[in-house]
Amino acid sequence: MTISIRSVEKKFGRYPALNKVDLEIADGELLALLGPSGSGKTTLLRTIAGLEFPDQGQVLFEDRDVTFASAAARRVGFVFQQYALFKHMTVAKNIAFGLDVRKGGDKPSKAEIKARVEELLKLVELDGLGGRYPSQLSGGQRQRVALSRALAVQPSVLLLDEPFGALDATVRKSLRKELRRVHDATGVTTIFVTHDQEEALELADRVAILNAGRIEQIGTPHEVHDDPASPFVCGFVGEANRFEGTVSGGRFTAGPVALPAAQTVDGPAVAFVRPHDFVLEAGGFPVQVQRVVIQGPLAQVDARLPDGRHIEICAARDEAANFTGEVTLSARRVHVFAV
Repeated sequence: MTISIRSVEKKFGRYPALNKVDLEIADGELLALLGPSGSGKTTLLRTIAGLEFPDQGQVLFEDRDVTFASAAARRVGFVFQQYALFKHMTVAKNIAFGLDVRKGGDKPSKAEIKARVEELLKLVELDGLGGRYPSQLSGGQRQRVALSRALAVQPSVLLLDEPFGALDATVRKSLRKELRRVHDATGVTTIFVTHDQEEALELADRVAILNAGRIEQIGTPHEVHDDPASPFVCGFVGEANRFEGTVSGGRFTAGPVALPAAQTVDGPAVAFVRPHDFVLEAGGFPVQVQRVVIQGPLAQVDARLPDGRHIEICAARDEAANFTGEVTLSARRVHVFAV
């Protein structure tokens, strides 16, 4: 199922939750909507689902205009952060619910429903747990049941709103892999909302970065991290040291910091350097090393510039011994934006 979002606007009172959003989602794609709180990502997801209707613009499923169609008419599967399982129903009954409530010829037989439930329990690796109740499951297992229930009705689109937000870090990482595996097995066009950039970059085919109701950039995880389109994207996706200064003759300067900026016009600018892009090099700018912390194969280095500003550096563990006292740095990759 392809989805087209065309110039969609949505306001709540005077607040513009979505501001002329355009987005094309390919059939079978796993797309992440990533952004800070209040950026419009959940409103966009609910607009795709039919739980909110835009003030302006269109939503198309394939070539069908569903802008004001109900959620039921769109045949979407929706997974919420808090599972929303029926406590009085078994796991199997929860998964079967969407099929059980269908009417007339649209309702499968009991044998077909049972087979579908068993198929989904196997898919999410919960075989044999169909007779349990939600209270007898872990948080990760309950979220798998919620995913199975959304898939049971064979939705044209699967939508997930912060699906792992209520889980601890270890379970979140495990379920990311599960979601990717389930998506690859089913091929359902999937859109999920998250504010966790690591989650988005690990899971998605493409990431749409939202800010203040607008899409700042759409691209692969590699593109949005390594080739950010704006200062917001560069500062939001991945860690980065930010410097405010000026560009003159292809060089960016901010106090003692001097960095290459060949593609940026002269004038006020902001530069970003990711911690792993700093390198020790004679003739660079000086920093005073404050602390070195070994984290597995990496060394995390806290340092200060002569004017007191703090910077973060990430190096290979083998280089940790070189980060003592005063050292000089340059950068192998710099993102510079005129302001």
